[in-house]
Amino acid sequence: MKSIYQLVPDIQDYISRNENWYEETILGLHSCGVRHPYKGRLRLSGLGDKCPRQLWHSVHLPHLAEPLPPSALFKYSYGHILESMALTLAKLAGHDVTGEQDELVLDGVVGHRDAVIDGCTVDIKSCSSLQFQKFKNRLLEANDAFGYLFQLDAYVLASRDDPSVHVKDRGFILAIDKTLGHMILYEHLLRPSSIRQRIAEYKRICGLNSPPDCECGTEKDGLSGNIKLDVRASYSPYKYVCFPHLRTFIYANGPRYLTKVVRTPDVPEVRRYNFINEED
Repeated sequence: MKSIYQLVPDIQDYISRNENWYEETILGLHSCGVRHPYKGRLRLSGLGDKCPRQLWHSVHLPHLAEPLPPSALFKYSYGHILESMALTLAKLAGHDVTGEQDELVLDGVVGHRDAVIDGCTVDIKSCSSLQFQKFKNRLLEANDAFGYLFQLDAYVLASRDDPSVHVKDRGFILAIDKTLGHMILYEHLLRPSSIRQRIAEYKRICGLNSPPDCECGTEKDGLSGNIKLDVRASYSPYKYVCFPHLRTFIYANGPRYLTKVVRTPDVPEVRRYNFINEED
């Protein structure tokens, strides 16, 4: 069996030596775009840091989530395509790949891992060049805004009795820079106590009869006196539930979500549905 630590150089070597690698990879795609339903339930993939109010609504009132525009749905499909290509290339490069999208259960919460490669639990993440630097410089433990490591913890611990998983105390993220095509293998030691505590707390929140208080992060927007959502909160599909009077302004570098407006920005504003009566 090959070593997991040779996965990235082996894939790169295969691409370098085979001029038809692209056609061979596309022919090997099998699970591109196939994903499991997730609305209305807590899942292992949703254990990252999030606002308790957002978490509660995702289980009890998932229809209140902000709908994704077609452009975003198309963009997110890149991740599915890159995941399938990476797994196919791993096989073509001689690595043992099993357990793709196997269902796992940990403390009553269900999820589906990406794969087991060379006896190791592996999650595949496509990311921006900026996010890729977190993997490259091992900064994820200090700033894991999207909960990648909690998700990996869950998959590793839930796979502890799987005979195909030989490495039980750690997992790996195969990170792919979707802009520049770089790859890196990120090794992460399992944190069993942390992930079990996270699951227990999230199950408690989901079991409440009414939504808890919002804990979305906000920050100053320059010197204007305006207050905006921080990066993680801006990605929440329930931000308009947490902030019924949230105002959205379209800047050249993307939307900015203001919870307090002292000085109205001189850019277009997008009006959104007001969720004041979301519990009715």
